[in-house]
Amino acid sequence: MTLLTRRGRPPLPVLALTLGNVRTPRLLSAAVASLMAVQAVLGLLFEGQYRDVGWITATWYGNDWVTLVVAVPLLVVALTLARQGSVRGFLLWVGLLGYDVYNYAYYLFGAALNAFFPLYVVTWVLSAVTLVLVLSRTKVDVVAASLARSTPVRAVGGYLIVVGLGLALVWLTMWAAYAFAGRATPIEPEAFKLVAALDLSMMVTALVLGGVLLWRRSRWGYVIAAIAGIQSALYLTVLSVNAWVAIARGLARAPGELPVWGTLALLTTAAMFVLLSHVRREPA
Repeated sequence: MTLLTRRGRPPLPVLALTLGNVRTPRLLSAAVASLMAVQAVLGLLFEGQYRDVGWITATWYGNDWVTLVVAVPLLVVALTLARQGSVRGFLLWVGLLGYDVYNYAYYLFGAALNAFFPLYVVTWVLSAVTLVLVLSRTKVDVVAASLARSTPVRAVGGYLIVVGLGLALVWLTMWAAYAFAGRATPIEPEAFKLVAALDLSMMVTALVLGGVLLWRRSRWGYVIAAIAGIQSALYLTVLSVNAWVAIARGLARAPGELPVWGTLALLTTAAMFVLLSHVRREPA
């Protein structure tokens, strides 16, 4: 398979993947985008199918909107750019797949059993399988060579490390207060455990590892940092929307948690914009 740019030259090796095997991950990603759209639309149209308590149902409502109007369109754009040989599109692609794995883990393991359960299973498994396939075929040398030497890796990497360690500190402090001082958790203990477990095992690990590797200009650092940063920016957007939904539904007083999540969402999005903006059209 040979793909050509508009100038008639071969692009970067098809978004840094092996040319002969790139079709399967693209098709799987298109299937993931379709499943996400279907799940979000059904969740918004039939909100009554969610069987959780009020504040949790409100979070699914906000999450479904972000999935439909932000995550799905971005995944389609990423796939389009990636097909044209864009490394920037590739980094956005794997970042969105990372977000899908993280996000649908909440639906699969956190939502009360409901009519959408099979969709959660298929979307989560397919997202994880697709991400593994893409990463297993990634030519990290191409990705690393495509970022300018002027990329502020220490600023972006340091930011990801600070956010990851800060998140870990918050969760572990609340856990210690509950376990050793008898203080109540912010939400029900089992719900707290799920969120803390997913954040500490997936989000914190990706942020710190990606930040450290990016700081050191490791070849894999660019990829892992993009995955961690993009999934974080998107989920912080989800939390911002959910904070607004909670206020609108009378579940929280304004401004609630909106200033915290909104600020972090803007900063993390800015960090990813800086990283992706330093991708060059041709590798060095």
